[in-house]
Amino acid sequence: MSKKKRIIELLDVIPDYKMGYVLAYVQGVAADEGADERFCRSMIGNYENAPDEDKEGDISY
Repeated sequence: MSKKKRIIELLDVIPDYKMGYVLAYVQGVAADEGADERFCRSMIGNYENAPDEDKEGDISY
């Protein structure tokens, strides 16, 4: 059995109240990694360009 078919099979036994967790995880796994990289670089740029009094500690990347 393929991994994809096994995942689909397992969805039938997951209770409805847990489906939100499954959905969030699958969306995260399927997310565009390039978009994540752009977002992180944007956050770093925002931090580096912020006034010094708004900064707490140092960041490393």
